Amino acid sequence: MIRVVVYLVIVALLAFAAVWFAEHPGDVAITWQGRRIETSVMVLMVAIAAVAILTVFLWGTIRNIIRAPDAISHYLRTRRGVRGYLAVSQGLIAVGSGDARAAKKLSDEANRIAPDEPLTLLLAAQAAQLSGDRGAAVRTFELMAGRNDTKLLGLHGLFIEAQRRNDPRAALLYAEEAARLTAVPSWAGQAVLEFRCSAHDWAGALERLERNMKSGLVDKTSYRRQRAVLLTAQAIAAENGDRDRAKALALEAVRMAPELVPAAALAGRVLGETGELRKGARVIEAAWKINPHPDLADSYAHLRSGTSARDRLARIETLAATAPGNVEAALAVARAALDAQEFATARQALAPLMAVPTRRVAALMAELEETQHGDEGRAREWMTRALNARRDPAWTADGFVSDHWLPVSPVTGRLDAFEWKDPLAGEQPGAVIEAERHEAESRIPEPPKADVGARPEILEAQRVPEPAPAPRETAEHREPADLRPSEPLPSEGPRPRRALTPVPLAPPVIPLVHAPDDPGPEQPELQADPAPEPTHEPPGDSWTRIRQLFKP
Repeated sequence: MIRVVVYLVIVALLAFAAVWFAEHPGDVAITWQGRRIETSVMVLMVAIAAVAILTVFLWGTIRNIIRAPDAISHYLRTRRGVRGYLAVSQGLIAVGSGDARAAKKLSDEANRIAPDEPLTLLLAAQAAQLSGDRGAAVRTFELMAGRNDTKLLGLHGLFIEAQRRNDPRAALLYAEEAARLTAVPSWAGQAVLEFRCSAHDWAGALERLERNMKSGLVDKTSYRRQRAVLLTAQAIAAENGDRDRAKALALEAVRMAPELVPAAALAGRVLGETGELRKGARVIEAAWKINPHPDLADSYAHLRSGTSARDRLARIETLAATAPGNVEAALAVARAALDAQEFATARQALAPLMAVPTRRVAALMAELEETQHGDEGRAREWMTRALNARRDPAWTADGFVSDHWLPVSPVTGRLDAFEWKDPLAGEQPGAVIEAERHEAESRIPEPPKADVGARPEILEAQRVPEPAPAPRETAEHREPADLRPSEPLPSEGPRPRRALTPVPLAPPVIPLVHAPDDPGPEQPELQADPAPEPTHEPPGDSWTRIRQLFKP
């Protein structure tokens, strides 16, 4: 609206000026070189305007002619830049889509148009990587590492290529060179830290961690956790040589991360050896409330050296009372009670876990049955259950299972990688194993129903004074429906009916359906232990090996 008003105002002023000059024509006389020119003011003004317009037109034409070479050069550069941009962008898209042939072609075109551009070098390196030409990729990354604007990118590429060809020495050199720069990239700081941890250079790793913290590569929480892990590793290395240094390092690690189980267990153990029993107990109890763990229970039980098994049981019961209902607390009490020959306490601690027992629970029950009652049959039955029971948590990192905690993963070199968890939890191979097991079980014939149904199911926690032997299968039992021969297929002829003999194979998980002091499945009641049957029971050495698998 304002523009319209301004336009109308300008037109009105011009019209007013034209009318005013028409009403006041005036005369103009010009004498130049003996000639006299007389005209009106209006004509003179029109002539001046025409001369001015012509002058501007001529000047523009002359200027364009003079600047034509520069304009043509600029146009060609712009056109070349557009072509190079399109080649680089389409080449990167081809790399992302996995089209090695198109990426190589577009990389050559971009290199021909703009050979020294950073994106051209990046496209050339990635196209070489995609096509499998590692040598060309390394040469390109070396060229990039020699330039200031692409130094970090070139070092990162060389670092990755060194890892791919399994050359840790070269990878460490590239990472350290990148870490010496003013703006330290996160990959370089983390890589140097992991390399020093893999070499057990704990002092160098702590120094690198401090630099990463100052550079803002790690947050405060991660810094405290990683520092605690490194201090614990130093304390473990110094435990056998310098006890005072190990104690100081372990206590500092506990202060940085009270939930770190190895640090608390080590601190409690060292404090107990130096006579600081109350301080060691407080450290372990604080960690136990956050994360109950068998290592903490073991250190707590052995705080005072030379104590009896009953004293250790009393200490474990005190510790377990701070985490009621916890599985690790119940297992620790059961282990200590077995060592102290308090079988009733051990059985009471294991009773809530017997519905779905893990391997450790089944192994403890087998030891309890054999130690308390000398019942070899029940012990073997529990050990057989342990072979197919759910796995217990263990120190696991990147699919690697260790019997003790380690500060660094031996697979990837990652710091603080070990977790106390089921090794198969969330792992794809576990699902494959279970699928194969299910497929194998589906091919196992089911035993006759009368063999199981005729015996009452008695839970382990409910013991009876005088258990009766399990009744045997009689001749009145008929053949189960699931073992009868199936109907012949339409394409096959009639099959002759034949008697089926059940295969004496044990199910994957053996249920406890026998009396507590029954010598075993399908065995007569005898005063002495029955002789093992070679066709159904493993030999003595195999039995010993199986038991050794589940010993804590």
